[in-house]
Amino acid sequence: MRTLRYSSLYFLWLIISLLGAIPTYAQYSPDSTYYFGKHLGFKQPRALPPSAFALKEHGYETAKKPWKAALETFTINAGVWAFDRFILDADFARINAGTISHNLRQGFVWDNDKFSTNLFAHPYHGGLYFNAARANGMNFWESVPYAAGGSLMWEFLAEREPAALNDWIATTIGGAALGEVTNRLSLLLIDESERGMARVGREIAAFIASPIRGLNRMLSGDMFRTKPNRFKHHDFLRLPVRLDIGIGSRYLADDRHFFRGEHAPYLNINMTYGDPFRVENNSPYDYFTLNLTASLSKNQPLISEVNLTGKLWSTPIRINPRIDMTFGVYQHFNYYDSEPIIKDVSATPYKISEAASVGAGAIFRFPYEGKETHIEQRLFASAVLLGGSLSDYYHVIDRNYNMGSGFSFHSSTNISLGEWASIRLTLKQLNLFTWKGYTSENLSNTNPLYLNSQGDRSRARLTVLRARIKAKIKPGWSIGIDTQYYLRQTNYKFQEDINYRTFETRIGLYCHF
Repeated sequence: MRTLRYSSLYFLWLIISLLGAIPTYAQYSPDSTYYFGKHLGFKQPRALPPSAFALKEHGYETAKKPWKAALETFTINAGVWAFDRFILDADFARINAGTISHNLRQGFVWDNDKFSTNLFAHPYHGGLYFNAARANGMNFWESVPYAAGGSLMWEFLAEREPAALNDWIATTIGGAALGEVTNRLSLLLIDESERGMARVGREIAAFIASPIRGLNRMLSGDMFRTKPNRFKHHDFLRLPVRLDIGIGSRYLADDRHFFRGEHAPYLNINMTYGDPFRVENNSPYDYFTLNLTASLSKNQPLISEVNLTGKLWSTPIRINPRIDMTFGVYQHFNYYDSEPIIKDVSATPYKISEAASVGAGAIFRFPYEGKETHIEQRLFASAVLLGGSLSDYYHVIDRNYNMGSGFSFHSSTNISLGEWASIRLTLKQLNLFTWKGYTSENLSNTNPLYLNSQGDRSRARLTVLRARIKAKIKPGWSIGIDTQYYLRQTNYKFQEDINYRTFETRIGLYCHF
């Protein structure tokens, strides 16, 4: 989907939505009086009992409208195609019966679009299809076919280029991940008891987070109606939310060069939604963590990092009365993007994607006396249906990365020293196998649109090590130091093997809501 090459716009929308999610709701914890915005001087509202919310298991109560969801999915594609065809006058949008018939006969290929287009923008667009269903009353699982169907329609009918298998996978599975997060974010923002500019700001931010829900609310008039508190769309008593926003300076080093790199400002948003140890909240994404980093540099992509882990299902396990433990199935979406650091140097530090990934996970919590200090350990092992890794040799059209499938391991150790400091140690390892390669003859004699290659025949082992320390400087504010080490070991079948490593450090000021 060529218009989605400008994916930085969508990321900016998401950032604005998150910044708009600084409400004065009560954040409930059975062991604490902390609430959203307490440290910034917001007034604590009266906490409503759970019965005061018009909520059901999968979110705000609304009737299921599957045919309306299907019509809106079709309309999304028709609207984007019309923009491409009549506003941008894009050649790939000049479709007719012949191009559609050709695509159906040709079948799927692996395409050569940019890293950000294939592995972030397409999942985001899949989230629009997904939210067409969620906004019309469908639950998580019922919404996945809409993402799959919307993507199939676009790939085979709305472009004159062959349908891309990688696009369909990323749009469907990655779209479900980003779609559910933006769906819940939009519900978190809506407060129909608000009036004035506060209400206007919330509705705009909710529209940005989930445009389909926003459009439906506009057409139905719900966007403009005022209702009592019992019509809040998010229950903070049942699903507490924690939001951290940081801004500072980022240093990204060149390959193995400690003093050769690039300094740039960055913006980081970290969100924890729900509590993994609350067994009564067991719907998909009743618990998730989201980490987004924007690099404010003209040399680097705006979207430099997205880490999402969402619970699909979990169950508690009792080993020791002093240890909390939960085991479950989790979906992962990880995305790291960079460009060459130094002008006229071709080396790119990293491009890493885990766009479609699901697996098992266990979370342990070891609380100490008073529960002010605790250690939390998280372990995940996943099957990766679609991922991406920087290539040293494959450069076709807009693509300089390999795609493939494999498996991944994630480990995170979080140490909380009361309210004064926290330490996080994280290891992510992605093993990616690219099995559908190409030959020199194919590359020379085949139209690149039909090359149909995942990239270089190879196995890539991608490792990201991270250490972060935050120290409180005053209520609601802290200083954070963050270091990440990237290691890529790519074993090529027909080319020389490559080992590449680099690192980045960040220091910033963080605000906690």
